[in-house]
Amino acid sequence: MCPARPDTIACDLFCAVIDNFGDVGVCWRLARQLAAEYGWQMRLFVDDLHTFARLCPTLDVGLARQRVEGIVVEHWREPVHAGDPIAVPDIVIEAFACELPPAYVAAMARRARAPVWLNLEYLSAEDWVADYHLKPSPHARYALTKTFFFPGLGPGTGGVVKERTLDAERVAFETSEAAQNAWWRENTGAPRPEPVATVISLFSYENPALDGLLEQWREGNEPIVLLAPEGRISGALARFFGASRFGAGAHAERGNLRAHALAFRPQPEFDRLLWASDVNFVRGEDSFVRAQWARRPFVWHIYPQADAAHLPKLDAALSHYAAALPAPARAAVGRFWHAWNGAGAPDWNDFWRHREALRARADEWAEELASVGDLAANLAEFAESQLK
Repeated sequence: MCPARPDTIACDLFCAVIDNFGDVGVCWRLARQLAAEYGWQMRLFVDDLHTFARLCPTLDVGLARQRVEGIVVEHWREPVHAGDPIAVPDIVIEAFACELPPAYVAAMARRARAPVWLNLEYLSAEDWVADYHLKPSPHARYALTKTFFFPGLGPGTGGVVKERTLDAERVAFETSEAAQNAWWRENTGAPRPEPVATVISLFSYENPALDGLLEQWREGNEPIVLLAPEGRISGALARFFGASRFGAGAHAERGNLRAHALAFRPQPEFDRLLWASDVNFVRGEDSFVRAQWARRPFVWHIYPQADAAHLPKLDAALSHYAAALPAPARAAVGRFWHAWNGAGAPDWNDFWRHREALRARADEWAEELASVGDLAANLAEFAESQLK
């Protein structure tokens, strides 16, 4: 039996922004959920407030400490906070092996009761994750133990972030024509497309396969409406459409392809882009997870690594997501995902002719993933069980 839950649990979550938005995106979602759903007093340390502000426009990048949506946000700058006399809370989360300041670790060791110290790892679908999830790692110098907490897609892992209200919000959007029409007007300045059109959201790293895919959409037999948040592929889209730029608010059309460039929106609004689309191209970790909860067919652009080290990780995700598909659809998804990630040329018709199977699988997969439990719930249950 777990010990009684304290009235108030305080937690420090440390996040170093390595590249793009994934690190702080996951941490910000997790911090908000732990505060809103579990009543934890959250303090989030982030070393790059400018990147963070793209996801949270209410953040003031000039402040060393501020409160945003009920969460204390600290600008983590060495050595400013490294030597501060700072109270160490019940739970400390070191996200993605970011390495806590030595003075903070020393303060953890001085605490009368050692805090629950978790190393929140990157999401991986590989089989070894379940073997290492919740494994302890004693500190070499202090009487402290760090526990590895692995997000994952299968049983025996920590799951992925999902708020309690997410499904209800999605259903409300999907069943409201007024909400959908308003979304299209606000984000594209255009009416909702005709039902015969396939709506595709495109959130990607730079990708040499993009030009060929755009050509296929342009020459296809069915109209395609492309929704592209401005970012790392905006230049490639501008070149394809013969424009000087393709920033927020831009529109372009070639053949059967119409495209809208969208402004970068606050993080909580990203889900509606996925819900407004028929198929979603996503990248990294945070948008990859949100695409799975959106219950739409999706294509993942995994963060590319040298020597194609990312492809086994891609295959691991495919082994979970695509395993239950009929063999022809499973093979087509594998071909397309690999091509989009640098191993071949993507064939849109080969992929999208399996749309009905992909739509059915998207629903089934969301249910399977939910059975693992969500990341915040699993983390809170474990952490609270460790408090004496």
